[in-house]
Amino acid sequence: MSSEWPLQTLESLAKEVTVGYVGPMADEYVEHGVPFLRSLNIQPFGISTTDLKYVTTEFHQKIRKSALKPGDVAIVRTGKPGTCAVIPEWLVDANCSDLVIARCGPSIRPRFLCYWVNSVASHHISSHLVGAVQQHFNVGAAKAMKVAVPSLREQDCIIGVLGSLDDRITLLRETNTTLEAIAQALFKSWFVDFDPVRAKQEGRAPEGMDEATAALFPDGFEESELGLVPKGWRLGELRNIAQTAKRQLQASELHADLLYVGLEHIPRKSFSLTDWGRAEGLESAKSAFAEDDILFGKLRPYFHKVVIAPFSGVCSTDILVCQPTSPAYWGVAAMHLFSVPLIDYADRLSNGAKMPRVTWKDLAAYPLCVPSAEIARRFNEALEPMIARMKANIHQARTLAALRDTLLPRLISGQLRLPEEQAQLGVALV
Repeated sequence: MSSEWPLQTLESLAKEVTVGYVGPMADEYVEHGVPFLRSLNIQPFGISTTDLKYVTTEFHQKIRKSALKPGDVAIVRTGKPGTCAVIPEWLVDANCSDLVIARCGPSIRPRFLCYWVNSVASHHISSHLVGAVQQHFNVGAAKAMKVAVPSLREQDCIIGVLGSLDDRITLLRETNTTLEAIAQALFKSWFVDFDPVRAKQEGRAPEGMDEATAALFPDGFEESELGLVPKGWRLGELRNIAQTAKRQLQASELHADLLYVGLEHIPRKSFSLTDWGRAEGLESAKSAFAEDDILFGKLRPYFHKVVIAPFSGVCSTDILVCQPTSPAYWGVAAMHLFSVPLIDYADRLSNGAKMPRVTWKDLAAYPLCVPSAEIARRFNEALEPMIARMKANIHQARTLAALRDTLLPRLISGQLRLPEEQAQLGVALV
């Protein structure tokens, strides 16, 4: 795409263009320490803390050349080359591997450069990938990348417009993260720690529930193969509360109106889907799913890819489409399928050296304690408003992202001027 503004190389615009640490890392990670970003932590326009790794202060100092500071522009080299984000203010001290790091000079704003790289620069990046097995974008090609350079005032205006969309998208996603945490905490309290039962056993009223709900819980425990469990709850397996839907659509039945979810669309350790595609052009059969089904990634289950479907559509056959055996157990089944213990169980049972997969037959045998249907229904009543709000946020964020992606290349190249753009933006944010 041509630009209305002069083009300069990134090397001439930046104080420094360098690369993240390249070397073995498996033995360097620690539970707590200095955040260490990898390619998967760099998302278009933002940083993902999902599966964030940490290194010791000593190792961080040893590889100081690849240290990150707020305002640095990080560009992915391998995986999804060209994906770009600005290191935020809250990430005060961090390090990274296998990223291009650009530190902007006085004539270009980091956020403007980020918008350019994520949109207009895609052709340059794709045409400069090297490597036969795993393609990557090297630092030399990054330095040679041409970037449009409007005045700082124009850059700030563009950042203000696009940033308002990004900030709203970020807020919606952060809200969903908070709602997920609340849902998981409630599930853990009721069905893992058994807090209502413990409270009644100690003569206290269970917290956070009305008397009618509290009355459904027993006031003591009994021994079982799973340890102490609430009296009257039965021991069972995942198959007692969940099942798989096996309906498939052949390639000839797929069309553009069908939404498609692949493993690449499902985020790690979040049950809020943020991305999806269309089924048109897919060349093999896909599994059908309905809104509120639980989509469980069975390939490399340790990736922890499990979401609640915010719409109906089709998905990769490497995704298990799970449903409750009874509507009462929808919430309990969903939260068990998302839980870390179940993911660990699935990982242990997965087969295949290069492409490990878990089968539903194995997953269905996951042992658990089954509450009464009435308690499960009360959990649904607490969970459903949160999921409904999360789904609304997902769709609103998707709409805003589509608007941003439509405006971005025209706006950042100077082909769309601000008065016209601001009118469009005002309508979208009403």
